[in-house]
Amino acid sequence: MINLQEVIETNKMIEQENLDVRTITMGINLLDCAGTDLKVTCEKIYKKITTLARDLVQTGEDIAKEFGIPIVNKRISVTPIALVGSACCRTPGDYVQIATTLDRAAKEVGVNFLGGYSAIVSKGMTKSDELLICSIPKALAATERICSSINVGSTKTGINMDAVRLMGDIIKQTAEETKEKDSLGCAKLVVLCNAPDDNPFMAGAFHGVSEADAIINVGVSGPGVVKYALEQMDEAAAKTSHLSPLTSHPSSGLTNFELLCETIKRTAFKITRVGQLVAQEASRRLGVPFGIIDLSLAPTPAIGDSVADILKCIGVEHPGAPGTTAALALLNDQVKKGGVMASSYVGGLSGAFIPVSEDQGMIDAVEAGALTIEKLEAMTCVCSVGLDMIAIPGDTPATTIAGIIADESAIGMVNQKTTAVRIIPVVGKTVGDTVQFGGLLGYAPIMPVNTFSSQRFVDRGGRIPAPIHSFKN
Repeated sequence: MINLQEVIETNKMIEQENLDVRTITMGINLLDCAGTDLKVTCEKIYKKITTLARDLVQTGEDIAKEFGIPIVNKRISVTPIALVGSACCRTPGDYVQIATTLDRAAKEVGVNFLGGYSAIVSKGMTKSDELLICSIPKALAATERICSSINVGSTKTGINMDAVRLMGDIIKQTAEETKEKDSLGCAKLVVLCNAPDDNPFMAGAFHGVSEADAIINVGVSGPGVVKYALEQMDEAAAKTSHLSPLTSHPSSGLTNFELLCETIKRTAFKITRVGQLVAQEASRRLGVPFGIIDLSLAPTPAIGDSVADILKCIGVEHPGAPGTTAALALLNDQVKKGGVMASSYVGGLSGAFIPVSEDQGMIDAVEAGALTIEKLEAMTCVCSVGLDMIAIPGDTPATTIAGIIADESAIGMVNQKTTAVRIIPVVGKTVGDTVQFGGLLGYAPIMPVNTFSSQRFVDRGGRIPAPIHSFKN
């Protein structure tokens, strides 16, 4: 039973603390659209998406209006297109035709993004996988709402270094194809290890082959709510430090880690309950099964909606300072613990995101000299995703980008977690410049990259074997 106090709390989180449902994402299986004729396949894809998702946007807007909960994005994820197009695509250009069909369908139903222009190549690449990967630069240049993801490794299979090396070239080509928009195509392309099948967030969303024909996944976000809760906690502790045993050092006026963790966990619980309500209602109205709630603290460029600010509340001067990785580990773990108790089906990524361009606090840390790519890589060992929305010089070699992908994939493989690289070599930009992406993608300072070569390493080819602890049978 929801009481009046909970209603008042939720209204306050929405009005003052930037709580929102970041996305309602409908996952759609397209395997039954596959065939040997490209034109017929495209027609089936368009018809299925526009039929199943025709009411998705309006339903999201109706729920937002009736419940007073902002729903920022309505999105679609589809079966990895390398599987759907395998029988009818003979060239990269054929896959671009499917991409433009997906884009037309996305525009028709009014969604912000459509994810699933993807291939799963963690152990090897089929001819179809290679064709799709090679089509990515042209596909992202020719479309507005399509997002692409390639899974190059997993804990069970190891890392496909042939795919890693190829993706270094593909990211560079995508940057060149979209250079008139500051290489924006790379912001819609992510390379993953251990990609989840039910992620509602872009650019890594796709509809896994083990999922139902259609599902509703919801991503909830509330960095501002967590920040506010921690500020209130410390203010209360400062006023009562001479009385309360909850401060580790009464003279400092700071709460100890036990209460800090409890505060984050309780707040995550409340945020997730909002997502559960929206997901169940959307599922009922659309007649599509409810999949999962993804409780991810996903920042936006808005002031007060920052994961970096939470880390500062926990106690580091800037993200990147000593203690940052420990603070982020604590935050990520408590978010998961609180969220799991609030919903029967928590999935996707569910933790803290650290995209540079989308988080004003992260941007400030980079500009202050506190945060480097190397420190961000360390932080990805303990958070939900990886190196995200990082702008680098446009002349960065493809082999260096491949080396960065290999490093991040190794972190995911060994630690049995999802990691990713969404990195943007902005053509014509160098360290000291800034690039504007706009909207939720924000802006970013160009960050320096280690200039020592990794070419001999990434050119070896083959696979890095799975770690010994992957053998669970």
